[in-house]
Amino acid sequence: MTDTGINSAINSAVAYGLFAAWALHDTEEVLYGPGWMRENLPGLKERFPGAPEAVWQALGSVDDREFRAAVGVMAAIVGAAAVAGHRTGGRSAFYQGALNGFGLHGLVHLAQAAAVRGVTPGSVTSPLLVIPFTLWARGRLRRAGVLRPTRGRDVLAGLALAGGATAVSHAVARRLTRRPRF
Repeated sequence: MTDTGINSAINSAVAYGLFAAWALHDTEEVLYGPGWMRENLPGLKERFPGAPEAVWQALGSVDDREFRAAVGVMAAIVGAAAVAGHRTGGRSAFYQGALNGFGLHGLVHLAQAAAVRGVTPGSVTSPLLVIPFTLWARGRLRRAGVLRPTRGRDVLAGLALAGGATAVSHAVARRLTRRPRF
């Protein structure tokens, strides 16, 4: 394989690897998310009484159908980011933001598991797949000279991108499944 072929293979693994890692991670969330929430919502409300009632209503209102639809919408977002990453050799700000958001959301899953002192949907694949993939991909982008510097505001932007994409996914899913807002 020529050097160009090696770089192309690495670029594909870094770019499309985001989608593959996301798909494996979200499989865990689809399998366990809504059921875990139904089972644990009463205990969470008791454990965290200071949380606004709107949070509990929002969490309790997501059924399996809406959750699967939201994952489908998120697949389109992550897929678009992966394509942008591949087309630009990893330089795309959208791709790098999605990659950073993916890794940071893995840390959020670990924080959630720590807060409830147990396994939560997404907390198994986060340390085994999400965070390692993100670090590996960022290392590849850094070695290729295309990784954008990460500053505090970039961390916030990555979290905002992940949170915004999640909110949009659920809003679209709610509309697609024709469920009332609350």
